[in-house]
Amino acid sequence: MPGLASDPDNSIVPFDPNPPTPIIYPIQINLKPPISRIHINWSRGNLLHVACLRPAGDSGEGLAGGKVVEVKLGGADDGEIGEAERRRIAYGSVPAFALLQSRRNSLMAMARMSAASFRNEWWEHVLEYSNQISDLLGRPKLPSGSVIEDPRMVLQLVEKPTSLKAAWQLLKIFYVDRLSSAWLPEHLVDWLADYDGLLSKTDTTIHSKLAGLQKKLVDLQVVEDDPEYWEGISLALAVGWLDIAVKLLRLHGSYQLDQIDSRETENGLVEAVAVLVSTMPRMRPDLPTGKLGQSYKTKSDFIKAWEKWRGHIAKLDFSTFWVQCGHHQTREGLKNLLQIMLGNIKNITNATYHWMELCISHLLYMRPFTMSLEGMHSLAQKCMQLKPNANSSGLTEVLLGILGDNTEVVLAECSRTFGPWLVTHATELLSTENDEADILLHEERYNLGGISIDELHRLVYAQVLSSHPLTWQIAPTYLASCPKQGLGLLENLLYRQPVQHFQMILKNLEICRLYELDDISSRVMKIAGMYNWKHGKKGFGVYWLQQAQDEVRLNKIAQRLFECIGKSVSDDSFKQWEGLIELLGSEVGSAGGLEFLHKYRDFKRSLQQVQDGRANDVARQTVESLIQLMKSPSTPQRFWLPLLHDSVKLLNWKDRPLLSVSETNLLMNKLQELSLAKLRPDFCDTELPPKAIGSVRLALATNLARAILEEP
Repeated sequence: MPGLASDPDNSIVPFDPNPPTPIIYPIQINLKPPISRIHINWSRGNLLHVACLRPAGDSGEGLAGGKVVEVKLGGADDGEIGEAERRRIAYGSVPAFALLQSRRNSLMAMARMSAASFRNEWWEHVLEYSNQISDLLGRPKLPSGSVIEDPRMVLQLVEKPTSLKAAWQLLKIFYVDRLSSAWLPEHLVDWLADYDGLLSKTDTTIHSKLAGLQKKLVDLQVVEDDPEYWEGISLALAVGWLDIAVKLLRLHGSYQLDQIDSRETENGLVEAVAVLVSTMPRMRPDLPTGKLGQSYKTKSDFIKAWEKWRGHIAKLDFSTFWVQCGHHQTREGLKNLLQIMLGNIKNITNATYHWMELCISHLLYMRPFTMSLEGMHSLAQKCMQLKPNANSSGLTEVLLGILGDNTEVVLAECSRTFGPWLVTHATELLSTENDEADILLHEERYNLGGISIDELHRLVYAQVLSSHPLTWQIAPTYLASCPKQGLGLLENLLYRQPVQHFQMILKNLEICRLYELDDISSRVMKIAGMYNWKHGKKGFGVYWLQQAQDEVRLNKIAQRLFECIGKSVSDDSFKQWEGLIELLGSEVGSAGGLEFLHKYRDFKRSLQQVQDGRANDVARQTVESLIQLMKSPSTPQRFWLPLLHDSVKLLNWKDRPLLSVSETNLLMNKLQELSLAKLRPDFCDTELPPKAIGSVRLALATNLARAILEEP
């Protein structure tokens, strides 16, 4: 938790309490020393600008006075995600997750909804949720358009994919997207086209081979003489990347204008194979823009087109034109492509590197109607035996768990490879259409303390968020969705936040308001009030205690305030506490004299106006305030003499006496009582000059004489 380190032994997720080793980013400035100043400032995103400056006047001829370099922080390669990107994903996924939970609660509250209607509407919500998360992880960026297309650009330059997005797409295809169940093989072809480069970091893949071929094509003059050229075409064709295969075929030298006449038969064979590749039947509703093939929605239409297409391939394979083709590499390369399209197991196996690629080839050319998970899993096991890979990635393990219909394996691999974020957000996908997975995830388990696996993963992810000062504020969204232990941990999280910052307190209170945690909100305000009071911020302390309606502590503060002012009733002392008196308000008057302090404040303000030379009416109002204070039983006896001493100017008013005879006698009696009270041992004396009581007596006597003379 931020502000206070959690105990590693008591945490759900074990972690190292020691701070991680700082990352060192080397920079090259190519600037001759000496360097006098270095400026560092943020640029866009996670980029830093580092400016290195030489001393002023030390830039010789031909020497730069300084240089600015750009440093990228938290970058990640090889399909991994950096810390900054992970935080962006964490924040971006909160609205989608919260909306889905809200919709679940709304559907659960509809008692009259049938089970079928509930399941169908819930599936629509989960599908929308999966699309939102998919967009958050990165939308596919189309290659930048160009007026003149480079014919040797085989692989388009797009944003590098991430393993996290690849895993999410797999879960979406198999668990949520009902429309994909009828053409799963084609969805896997599209998935492999986007993420083939992530299958292995060390082993060769079709994507890595095509990337190497693309670099080599720049320097090749006669591409058809290079074996790698024909290998690249067979690789692309084997996994259904028809557009790449046709594009490579059209680079054949027989298409050049100066050779087309002399190589007419050879060019005809190349073009015939290219046409067959581009018209391959695909059992899918439609094809993305730029993708080749002919789509068929129904199985019957696909079978007719498939048989017709395979007949054209067989006819071309036995054509006599092959004898007339004089270029050996072209003849053998095209023959190999025909055998791949005919489903020859030997040619398909030679045209793939990874078992996943071999599996896709089987689905395309040998077993296009394999739709069940059991059949795909059996095929995957056979392909793994033919193409074993030393280093398997987390993606392939997740796929094997999906094909094996083993939810526990899928959860374990997602957690091990991709961390708690994916597991927390993917559980909704796993249980949408699978009743067994739903029971597995939501059944309360005794060995987990009475919580479900779903709630456990949310608590784990919430703890990960809570342990970082930049993400703790989104942890309450996940804790609030945990009915068993979430609210208790949320309360603990809010109590652990530092209360010395006003904005932090407001953030805590906003979280309490969102989740209707009124009791926790009141306690947070009480904690903030006592913290600020103890650390000298009296005003903030009183403010938060008032917001919490803590009458007990407010009354204690009022009593203490009254005692502090009573010890020293000088103007400076009163000004020191006047703001707190105003802040506490008169409604806390039950605190033994706070009501008097408010009246005393009003009297001092009126007295100040009199000293500034205001009219007689103001002076008379001030005298009336004095009489009310002296008559009030809430006025402590130790304030009598300070009140009278402050009113000496009123008693000696030049124009006329402001006090009547009865009022003057009242004040003289109070002064006499005060003189007798001095004899008691518990008397609390004031910090007034010794002659104060004498000057008050003289002023009262003078006012009494003038009042008697003016009375009729």
